[in-house]
Amino acid sequence: TCEQKFRTDSLDRLLPPAGAPRRRSATSLSKTEPPLLRTGTRTIYTAGRPPWYDEHGAQSKEAFVIGLCGGSASGKTTVANKIIEALDVPWVVLLSMDSFYRVLSAEEQTLAASNDYNFDHPGAFDFQLLVATLKKLKQGKSVKIPVYDFTTHRRQKDWKNVYGASVIILEGIMSFVDKELLQLLDMKIFVDTDSDIRLVRRLRRDITERGRDIEGVIKQYNKFVKPAFEQYIEPTMRLADIVVPRGGGNMVAIDLIVQHIHSQLEERELSVRALLASAQQTQPLPQTLSVLESTPQVRGLHTIIRETSRDEFIFYSKRLMRLLIEHALTFLPSQSSVVQTPQGHEYEGRSYNGKGITGVSILRAGETMEPALRAVCKDVRIGKILIQTNLDSGEPELHYLRLPKDISEDHVILMDSTVSTGAAAMMAVRVLLDHEVEEDKIMLVSLLMAELGVHSVAYAFPKVKIITTAVDKSLDDFLHVVPGIGDFGDRYFGTDGSDGWSDEDQEQPSY
Repeated sequence: TCEQKFRTDSLDRLLPPAGAPRRRSATSLSKTEPPLLRTGTRTIYTAGRPPWYDEHGAQSKEAFVIGLCGGSASGKTTVANKIIEALDVPWVVLLSMDSFYRVLSAEEQTLAASNDYNFDHPGAFDFQLLVATLKKLKQGKSVKIPVYDFTTHRRQKDWKNVYGASVIILEGIMSFVDKELLQLLDMKIFVDTDSDIRLVRRLRRDITERGRDIEGVIKQYNKFVKPAFEQYIEPTMRLADIVVPRGGGNMVAIDLIVQHIHSQLEERELSVRALLASAQQTQPLPQTLSVLESTPQVRGLHTIIRETSRDEFIFYSKRLMRLLIEHALTFLPSQSSVVQTPQGHEYEGRSYNGKGITGVSILRAGETMEPALRAVCKDVRIGKILIQTNLDSGEPELHYLRLPKDISEDHVILMDSTVSTGAAAMMAVRVLLDHEVEEDKIMLVSLLMAELGVHSVAYAFPKVKIITTAVDKSLDDFLHVVPGIGDFGDRYFGTDGSDGWSDEDQEQPSY
């Protein structure tokens, strides 16, 4: 394997507590485990990504980019990992320049096989791809990172998808060489390590990890690595904001770096939900809103689910979800289609005019709408976004996402049970846009919405179609919909602690 370590300190696995029984309804397919704090009655996620956009839905802050430069085997990756560990914040991306080596030609492959190709020259890197990738990642977009194979000197077929960086650490021997790349760095750190130590580390790394022999490593070091350090790398030390002697063992320097990064992140904090809640929504409901026709059946279902036992609540909620999804599908693009009936007659009808349909649920309550979507859309692809409210700030935070490949080509049905201020829905829409889903291909589908949430989403994303079964007028002091249907997730999963429910009704963890 190659030296680069590409990682994101997001969520790794969602696992249940030891000995917990299996949940029987709306089982999550999520496979990550976030940092969490468990109390007696609830789970509090402690590592979400706060909003990176303003109340208009636009990107309002860029990721903080740290450039780490230094000689080969100077300890750049170790310093980067120490910074990540000390930062203790989520959504940190470590990006290695080793991923951006150029694909070698046949002639260059021959030179590399005999240790005669100079990998320590600026021309060995694809700076154009690196700059373009870092720009998108800094802007909050989803990117694909190449995986370079140092054995074959080619890029592997499967690239890594990366998204959601609040902090980006770029490490590489040529991090400060390219002027355009240098302009993207908010903080520049040079790792200065003695040349003898670097040589020993390089010998150990290249022999054990890259399949080279001692003679070849020393030949390459004397012919290319040492001259390149003196010509290209060492002179860039003057560009650094901080020079870290002795690499990862210098905890004093690392602590100073971490303090500065924390201060920068605090300056970039946003309060989106407060802006939404304090906004005066005096305009008529937007044209992008579609409310399911209020037939006696729909009114009857709403009457039941707003005051009922849990068993009836689940049953009639599912009925309403099915009607809502069927209504949402009428807004998909269609085209004329002529088919042959079994009797051999022609029938002129309609067919879906798009590449695919993807459903994305906002966990946890949005997951309850997935069965209704699957029931009417055969082989529909499903994605998941976990958004939780920070109990201290009241802001929505992104904890986890898993989206199907090439989602940008699909029409996306974004599902949540209720929308109050619209803060969580806006975050989910922003995630889809960052993955290059076109705004007019997104449909936000919810059983119940407050007028404030409708206005907030429509104002920020005027091309998103908003579809619901009912719109309630106001919110209470706790930003709950009034009259509303209570906490949908707690009522559906049985986690509100009602004395009238048995232990068997309580929600069990996802597997």
